[in-house]
Amino acid sequence: MIQYFKKICFTGILFGILILYNSSSPYKKLYILSVTAGDHNRKSALVSFPVPPELLNKQLYLRDEKGNKIAMQVNQYEEGFFFMNAIRAGDVDEYYIETGKYKGEEVEVKEEKKQIQFTVHGKPVISYHIEGELPRKDIDSVYLRGGYIHPVFTPSGKMVSDDYPPNHIHHHGIWASWTKTEFMGRKPDFWNVKDGTGKVEAVGLQESFQGPVYSGFSAKHTYIDLTSGKPVKALDEVWEVKVYNYPNATFHVFDLEVTQNCATDQPLILPTYHYGGVGFRGNRQWDGEQNTTFLTSEGKGRKEGHATKARWCHIGGKVDGSMAGITIMDHPQNFRSPQAMRIHPTEPFFCYAPSQDGNWQINPGEFYTANYRFVVYDGEPDANTLEQLWQDFAYPPGVRLISKR
Repeated sequence: MIQYFKKICFTGILFGILILYNSSSPYKKLYILSVTAGDHNRKSALVSFPVPPELLNKQLYLRDEKGNKIAMQVNQYEEGFFFMNAIRAGDVDEYYIETGKYKGEEVEVKEEKKQIQFTVHGKPVISYHIEGELPRKDIDSVYLRGGYIHPVFTPSGKMVSDDYPPNHIHHHGIWASWTKTEFMGRKPDFWNVKDGTGKVEAVGLQESFQGPVYSGFSAKHTYIDLTSGKPVKALDEVWEVKVYNYPNATFHVFDLEVTQNCATDQPLILPTYHYGGVGFRGNRQWDGEQNTTFLTSEGKGRKEGHATKARWCHIGGKVDGSMAGITIMDHPQNFRSPQAMRIHPTEPFFCYAPSQDGNWQINPGEFYTANYRFVVYDGEPDANTLEQLWQDFAYPPGVRLISKR
C-alpha cells in the first residue's frame, strides 16, 4: 500500500488504556475498539486501526455491543478494517476483537481474458484491463491501451461507463493521463494519443488481494514520450484499487489511488490546461447535452459546474430506460483539493483537472499522489447520502484501542 493511504488510515487513531476481562460478558474481550462518530452521522463507515502484534496471523472478527459478529480484515501493513454500525454525530460505539473463524462473504476477484473482475454478492462491480485489446477492427492501433477500468456497473447491472467511444476513441471508462506537458524540452501529449507524441502503457499487475471488507489490486503503468525519435520513459505510475463490501448498501463503492514519480532525473512540467488527470467516460446513451445530468457538491449542474471546484460530482442519465449514475469524490489531501473540474458541454465526460489552477510539475525524487472514491447507484442522486459518504471518505471515524495485557 502507498504511504499516503497509510496516513489516511491512521487519521483519528488514538491508543488507549489497560482493561481487565469482564467476567459478566459471554464473550472474551481481547481488545475493545471505541469508535467515535466525530462531527458527522455515520452509516456503515469504514474504520481502520492498528492490529496488536500478538493478534497478527490469527483469525479475527468483531462483536458489537449487541453480540452480533462483524467481519474484519487485516492487511500486510498490520492494519485492521471493518464497517461500523450506524451512529449519530458525537456518539461512541464499542466493538470487541475476538479470535475464531468468521469471515463473511468476500468480494470476489477473478482474472479472465486480460482483465481482473470484481463482484459483490454475485453482482459485477468493475473490471480492470490488464492488457489492451481493440473492440472493433476499424480502430487504428495507435489507440490501443490497457491499464484502465471498464465496465462499471450499478447494483442492478446497468453499465455506466464506456470504452473507445466513436467521438473520443481515446476515452476509456476510468483512466489517467496528462495532456499538456513539457519533458526534456519536448512537449509530449499522453492523453491525445492520435497525435503520436505520447502514450501510457500498462506494465502489468503487481498484486491482487481478497477479503470480506474489500478486495483489490495494484498495477503499474508507464508514460512514454514519443517525440525524440525513440521512446523515453517520463513517468512511472502505480494504481491501487479497492472494491468495498458495504453492508446493506444500495450502491457500489471503490477507491482509486494514483501515485506517480519521475522515471528519469528530469521533471515532468504541467502547464495550465483545462483537462488531464483521472478521467471518466459515461455510457454512450448519455451522449448529447440533454441526456446527461451533472450535480456537484456545491449544487451546480453541467454548464455552471465546469471549471469550478467541488468535493464530489455526480454524472448520470438513462441506461436502457432507467436512471443510473456515478459520483467521483476528491480527497481533501489531494494536490490543490478541492480540485477544479472539466465537465464536457455535450458529452458524458468528466475529470478532476489540477492543471486548471496554473503551472506545476512533478520533480525527480518526489511523488504525486491522488486519491478518489467512486460511488455507483441506480436512480437519481441523493445529495445528502453522497455528502455523508464523502465525509466518511475524507474524515473517517476516530478509534481508541483499549487493550488487555
